[in-house]
Amino acid sequence: MSALAWDPADIGYDVDGATRRPHLVVLPGGEAGSRGGARITRRGRLALLTLVIVAVAALGLVGLRGAGAAEPPRTLSVQPGQTLSEIAASELPALSISDGIVAIQLANRLSTAQISAGQELVIPAS
Repeated sequence: MSALAWDPADIGYDVDGATRRPHLVVLPGGEAGSRGGARITRRGRLALLTLVIVAVAALGLVGLRGAGAAEPPRTLSVQPGQTLSEIAASELPALSISDGIVAIQLANRLSTAQISAGQELVIPAS
């Protein structure tokens, strides 16, 4: 390990009368047999431990958010004369009608908006 030293006595005058600037000097030293690198103090270890605990707790809480019991999907039997837009408007009021239609189509793997009476449709959670 080495250190930098500055000696205020380095400030002086050159032969021509100009002020000399101080210089940094590398000094040999350090502990005999030191491993090199940084050493962590007790306070640093405590800070790192606290950081790890907070990170693990945060990851645990995020992971538990989706761990609740899954409720079964709602299904609906299509009545004669019902359209997909009517179903979307009544069953998914939080969405616009077009977004509700798309959500129902995706949940039921429908390629068109055609539905028939008696057909069972899965209504996605909005």
